[in-house]
Amino acid sequence: MANAKGVGHFYFLINLNQSRSGNENMKKDIKFSKIIFGGNVFGWTVNLEQSLNLLDYALEHGIHTVDTADMYSTWVAGHTGGESETVIGEWLKRKPSNRERTVLITKVGAPLSGDKKGLSKKYIKQAIEDSLKRLNTDYIDVYLSHYPDPKTPIEETLSAYADLIQEGKVLKIGASNYSAQQLEDALNTSQTLNLPKYEIFQPGYSLVERQQYETEYKTICEKHQLSVITYFSLAAGFLSGKYRDISQFENSARKRQLKHYFSEQGLNILTVMDSLKEKYQAELAEIALAWTMAQPSITAPIASATSTTQIDSLVKATRLELHAEDIVLLNRVSQY
Repeated sequence: MANAKGVGHFYFLINLNQSRSGNENMKKDIKFSKIIFGGNVFGWTVNLEQSLNLLDYALEHGIHTVDTADMYSTWVAGHTGGESETVIGEWLKRKPSNRERTVLITKVGAPLSGDKKGLSKKYIKQAIEDSLKRLNTDYIDVYLSHYPDPKTPIEETLSAYADLIQEGKVLKIGASNYSAQQLEDALNTSQTLNLPKYEIFQPGYSLVERQQYETEYKTICEKHQLSVITYFSLAAGFLSGKYRDISQFENSARKRQLKHYFSEQGLNILTVMDSLKEKYQAELAEIALAWTMAQPSITAPIASATSTTQIDSLVKATRLELHAEDIVLLNRVSQY
């Protein structure tokens, strides 16, 4: 089979030396689902009740890992951040039993308002309490540094995480949007000072955006055995195949985000996926996600959904194993 990782999940065994919720020496396995549900849409393009239904449906169908951030969705007029976390928190409030069945990923460090930003120890300690309150939980499975903070020494940031891990408020830490050098420096600092290590890295990666991850990050992630969960896995919807001409976005805010995909290579990638659609009886988005999941160094892609039909498609993607020759074909057409 092309996907050597099979249909299993990805495991971390966490040993907490300090009690959490009164349970001493508590252990928890973190199992990432093969596709991670992107929570950026919650409270933005889907309202509260729709979001709760989507979370229920995803969990029922095996997508039990949810990625969010404290800054979702500050880009919406009138939003101040925390909207997505609040929706997830309402879901857990209504169905507390879902907490132990769900892997929660959230992030800290992106600007919210005023001095609410960065990765200082003081701010991380404040931000985690705010996120825990919004999420209606007493711990985060994976806590990511959303953006690097050049004003704060990395040892201070990692020291803050050490405290949170010791307190049982965070199980694993990771990073997103770090440069390769910043990531390497953080990993070396962890080793030198015996501080917690970033074990998860979240880069942008897809069939139309391979170069940065593969040339700058891949070797580091493999060397340090980092789990890699990718964002923009469908290139803002371009790899769904719904968009074939940039003129479709002439009066849309999405034009800026999508226009650079409409290159000769980008359109050739869609054409090759078109040729595979009938063979696999699969949508283009499913083929694109299956290709990502087949990459040996990738743990799981993140993908959002705004309907149960889209979740069904994500589930189908997790079951789609591309033949080796078709992976080679997609590799060739998408080669930078």
